Amino acid sequence: MNSAESYRGSGSSPTVVLGITGGIAAYKSAAVVRGLRAAGCSVRVVPTPAALTMVGRTTWEALSGHPVYTEVNDAADEVTHVRTGSEADLLLIAPATANTLAKLAVGIADNLLTATALVATCPLLIAPAMHTQMWENPATQANIATLRSRGATFVGPDTGRLTGADSGMGRMSEPSTIVARAVDMLTAQGWNMTATAADAIGRGANAQPAAPVAHGLSGLRVLISAGGTHEPIDPVRFIGNRSTGRMGVAVANAALARGGDVVVVGANLESAVLAQLSSQIEVHSVVTAQELFERMRELSTHADVIVMAAAVADFRPVLRATHKIKKDGSGSQVLELEENPDILAYLANHRSRPEQLVVGFAAETGDSAHSALEYGKAKAARKGADAIVVNEVGERKGFGAVRTDVTIVDIHGGELAKAAGTKEEVGAAVADYLGQAARARSAHFAHSERSE
Repeated sequence: MNSAESYRGSGSSPTVVLGITGGIAAYKSAAVVRGLRAAGCSVRVVPTPAALTMVGRTTWEALSGHPVYTEVNDAADEVTHVRTGSEADLLLIAPATANTLAKLAVGIADNLLTATALVATCPLLIAPAMHTQMWENPATQANIATLRSRGATFVGPDTGRLTGADSGMGRMSEPSTIVARAVDMLTAQGWNMTATAADAIGRGANAQPAAPVAHGLSGLRVLISAGGTHEPIDPVRFIGNRSTGRMGVAVANAALARGGDVVVVGANLESAVLAQLSSQIEVHSVVTAQELFERMRELSTHADVIVMAAAVADFRPVLRATHKIKKDGSGSQVLELEENPDILAYLANHRSRPEQLVVGFAAETGDSAHSALEYGKAKAARKGADAIVVNEVGERKGFGAVRTDVTIVDIHGGELAKAAGTKEEVGAAVADYLGQAARARSAHFAHSERSE
């Protein structure tokens, strides 16, 4: 199914199947049920048998207003797992333990929740919760990568207090955050979700809804490159640039705040910059332009939106010395260079599907012949991307924690938007543009398909 409309159920309100697994965070999911119902959803709770040792069946039935089953043979005459999975407009699992993530990744169906997950064709939203070591275990990370590759969206986990006296990564996101992401995903499908998640939490299930929730980037996978590539000359020297990656990180955080499922490929990001990136964002680290090219090409297959914010070296040394190059008294040193791949142009001209949005950044300096904006517009015409964010840079502008001024231009040189201020303020403006442009492009190609 290519269209979110394909997931729409036949009811007047969306049906959310809320899977609850056997983590201590299950008690927080009671607030998730209340929030979803206040937002106008019909909620069917499907706990695993282990989850009922945390919070009992009576609680879930009372909060949801529906009977609660845990095994495939419960209410067998209704073929419960098929009916439940087929009726779902969104399958939300909160909390999701490492055990259940593993089952989902390999297709094990040993209880009603995992069987329902195999039947459901609707979007899947997962809120993990587990101890830090379990979250960081390579097996868990591999399972998460598998689920992401199949289209699953993750919210959290967060860093904070865990079971007992421990703290660290693995805490389930707060109910308000989970409900907000679920509401955004349902809104993206076309449901008229008229309650904000913040209002929904803590209100009665029959409360009247508030203002509409904006679409933003909910339900979209956003791939962003950030930082600057390093091209080794010898073991201690490299060709590089002044990029810190702060702009890419700001766009990534803003895209996440607007509901995007965000992945960042970071080129040589310093720890202080990485610390500014939300813990909910998946990060891949690279060094050279070739490594960045290969990782972006690999990850672009599953992306709805691609943003090339990294500063990529245009050239790399033909030969890399295996030892430190020393002065030889000649007074000069010749370094032969060859071109690096044009990553933005490649991604723009090799899209995995027509509706994929590709946006680049152009860090430009003006000269006596042309302004930075004019050079940026020329770049937009060459690359074939949908838009270029032109950023005038210099020793005291553009790079690092300084004021940033950008102009977003299209392939024809048309000026689409302007933004100025801190990296965070500009990142928010760019993310707003991405949401609008991605949905407009998707709607355009959907209309073209219907016309054919």
